[in-house]
Amino acid sequence: QVQVVESGGGLVQPGVSLRLSCAASGSIPSFNTLGWYRQAPGKQRDMVATISSGGSTNYADSVKGRFAISRDNAKNTVYLQMNSLKPEDTAVYYCVLSVLGLYNYWGQGTQVTVSS
Repeated sequence: QVQVVESGGGLVQPGVSLRLSCAASGSIPSFNTLGWYRQAPGKQRDMVATISSGGSTNYADSVKGRFAISRDNAKNTVYLQMNSLKPEDTAVYYCVLSVLGLYNYWGQGTQVTVSS
C-alpha cells in the first residue's frame, strides 16, 4: 500500500516562512511526480507546485518567486518551502503522489493559516 503523509503546517503571521514536508511510503515506482495542492474553505482544490522524479518543476502563478518545491528521491520525500506568506495562502495543503501520470495518492492535508 502507498501512503502519503504531510507535516509542517501551522499558524503564522504574514511575511513568515514555512516548510512543508511530505513522506511517501510503500511500493513507489521510480518514475513519479510529487506535488502540493491547496484548498481553501468553499473553494476548489488548486495546484501549487509539482516536481517530477527527474526534477522538473511546475508552479502556480500565484506562488512563483515565493515558493520552492524540492524532493529527496532516496527518502521519497517532497518539500515545499513557502516564503513571504500571505493571508491568501491560507488553506489546507495536500501532498499528492502521481504515478504513470494516472494514479494519484493523496495525503490527509496539513493546515496553513496566515493571519495577523
